[in-house]
Order: sequence, then C-alpha cells, then structure tokens
Amino acid sequence: MKKRFNITGTCRAEEHYMMDDSRRFQSILEMVEYGDYFVINRPRQFGKTTMLSALRRELEKREDYLPIFMNFQGLGSSVYVSDIAFGQFFYKQLATALQRSKAFENKETLAKLPPPQSMSDLSERITDIVHLTDKKLVLLIDEVDASSNYEPFLVLLGMLRTKFLNRDFPEHYTFYSIVLAGVHDIKSLKFKLRRPEEAQTNSPWNIATDFKVVMEFYPNEIAYMLRQYSEAEGVEMDFEAISERLYYYTSGYPFLVSKLCKTIAEDILPKKADKSRWTLDDLEQSVQLLLRERNTNFDSLIKNLENNEALYRLVYAIILEGYKMPYAPNESTIRLGEMYGIFKGNGIIKIHNRIYEQVIYNYIRLQKFIEDRQYNFRDTYVAADGSLDLASVLRRFQSFMKEQYSKRNRDLIEREWRLIFLAFLKPIINGQGHDFKEVETSEEKRLDIVVTYLQWK
Repeated sequence: MKKRFNITGTCRAEEHYMMDDSRRFQSILEMVEYGDYFVINRPRQFGKTTMLSALRRELEKREDYLPIFMNFQGLGSSVYVSDIAFGQFFYKQLATALQRSKAFENKETLAKLPPPQSMSDLSERITDIVHLTDKKLVLLIDEVDASSNYEPFLVLLGMLRTKFLNRDFPEHYTFYSIVLAGVHDIKSLKFKLRRPEEAQTNSPWNIATDFKVVMEFYPNEIAYMLRQYSEAEGVEMDFEAISERLYYYTSGYPFLVSKLCKTIAEDILPKKADKSRWTLDDLEQSVQLLLRERNTNFDSLIKNLENNEALYRLVYAIILEGYKMPYAPNESTIRLGEMYGIFKGNGIIKIHNRIYEQVIYNYIRLQKFIEDRQYNFRDTYVAADGSLDLASVLRRFQSFMKEQYSKRNRDLIEREWRLIFLAFLKPIINGQGHDFKEVETSEEKRLDIVVTYLQWK
C-alpha cells in the first residue's frame, strides 16, 4: 500500500509515514503495566488517539490483558440528563465491547447481569465483570473533554476513584488500569453543576498519576519518518539537517512536523525541476506556505487566546514586549498555556515553537492593523527589479505617522510604534514575503526585524 504523511485522525503504520513512537509508547505502556490511572493530556493533534489505538493493539496481543476502548465524542445530551442515564450508557458500552471481544469467554453470564439503576449498581457490575475473567481489564477512553461539562461524568470519576482506593478487596475489584485521553488534565477539568455558583475544579480524580511523558518528537525520531519516506519514494535528503530544522521550527509538535513534510511531498516537490531531492530551501518554503494558511490547529490556537484574556495578555507581553516570565507550573495562566500547547518552560516561559510564535505575532499585528484601518498598495513600494523598496516603505511610514500623530499619542512607547509599523508593512509584503523578529536581539530589550520579499532578505 502506498503511504502518505497524515495530519488528520489516527495514524496507521501500514498507511502513513510515522515518526519513531517507541520512546513515547514504551513509557505509556509501562504506566499501564504498573496499573496506573492517568490522562494523556496534550493539545489537539498531538497523537493522543493514535497512542490509544497503539495501546489497544498491543494489549490485544497479550494473553493476560483485555483492553476496552470507548470514545466520548459526539454523544447526545440525553446520556447526561442524570447519573442513571450516564451510568447505563457507560455500562452498555462496556458490555458491548466485552461481547465483541474474542478474549472474553463468559459472554452468557455477562448477558444475564441486570443493567445498573444507579452509580452504586454500576460499581457492583464492574466488580462482577472483573470476577468473570482472569485477565487484566484496561479501560481506554478517548475524547473525555467532550464530557467534561457534565456532572454525571464527575460522579463516574468519583466512583472509579473510590473503587481504585479499595481495589485490593474482592467487593471492589475494578479495572487494572484506566487511560483517558483529552486536552485537559483530569485534575483541572471544570464541570457544569446544577447551581453555577458551585462550579469548581474537580477533586475526585486527585488519585490520578501525573502524566510526565514528553509527547513531542526529537530530531532523531523525526529522521526515522524521513528515512521511511526516502526509501519508499526514492527521494534523497540530508536527514540530520532537515530533521534538525523541522525540530527548530516546530519543537517536535507532531501535527506541525507532519504538515510541513506533507506540504513538501505533495505541493512543493511535484513543481520542482529536480524531483529526486528534498532541500532545506524546500522546508523554508513549506514553512512560509504554512504561515499563510488557515487550518483547524491555528484556529484553535487563536480561539484559546481570544477566550482567555489573562492568557492573551501574558502571550502579548512575552512576544511583543520581550517579557521574561519565570516558569511557575502551578500558576493558573501558565498551566492553561501549557495545556493548550502555547507555552513550554524550563526556568523561563517561552512560546512552544517558532511557528506558533509567528502565527500569534501575525494575529496580534493584524488586529492592530484592523483597528487603525490603514491600507497600503504594494506596487508603490516595488523597485524596478521586483524587489521591495524598503526605503520608500520607511519614508511613507514616517509621513503616515506625522499625518496621524496627535497629543493623545504622546504616551505611546516604542513597542506600540513598532506594532503600528508592522501592521503598516503587512499588506505590502503579504503573499510575497514575511517578517519576523530576531529572538537573540529581543533578549537584549531591543528588536531587529528581518523582512523577506521573494528571494530578497
């Protein structure tokens, strides 16, 4: 079967070029073998569903394990109307999965068990099922965020926590391990309670094991995928150089790595004269194409900023003002930024990757441009040889500022003038180039701006 780079849904080794997932997989599998309850909590398109599928396939091969897979996405509101309704939905999913499993033998006895009429009944049914098999039952639930706004889900977690604490007693036997997958850490999920004033961060799952597995891919793991592609397609490349550059731009974010590779393979390479080789220039072009497009990943990134004012202000301070924020993992805004894949920290908080930094930077700048309602025409600033006449741009900007300046602007400081200039510049170079700030100099409280226009820099 011919393979391709995948950026949507579950990755399958027989269909897709995949990075080396052995490090991540072995670490998570070890947590299952220890009997942990945990959440693979990472941002969208980070490979959570792919990981659950891989766990399921591996456990199905083992004689002493029996995995049970559920997905809580797309459920109707009727299953959440009461604890009983949700408990019965959960039990039906559980029983159906076991009836279809070749590894579960006592299907007739299972069919005779009465459906639960309460959460306490569901607790007893789970214990009954555990007694029906000598295998270790592992519960895998994907998209738990879809249920995070409903109180019955909270009640379910509380019941499972109680059983876990008492699982050494036969009357409380339960799943050997539970693996949930979602954006949120289960400890930070918020729920809609019957009375809004009672809304709070839940605590019934505080027994959960912290998930510390690094889910980003390292350069050598990225190179593994490039070699697969190279061997299958007969395309040459400098694996080390390209994987290092991919990591440089993405910090190993799975979606971004695969997206850049997919663009080179499907959009850039077919148009080249030499279709037998990937180059660093191809990667640079792929980065620029990605920065110009709209996709669900970027939409989610911007939406999370728009919906969280404190997070937006902190991101603004870091990107636009060069603010150095000490890493405090328990601070709520920093924790939120990490959860959404915006931040990473090791002493100092940083934007997770350079592509996200540029996307956010462009977004803030565009907002400023829209506010000022100033429009420019590119042809005015293009030299005879097709290059950008940056001197003309600067002179026009100088005139613009003199025209628009008033006494109410006197308190504007350097960063705000800079934002206005970048907003002024955006429609001139849009589609033909880009601009970005040099991080090294911004650390010194000043900002150098690099502008590219076609082949000029």
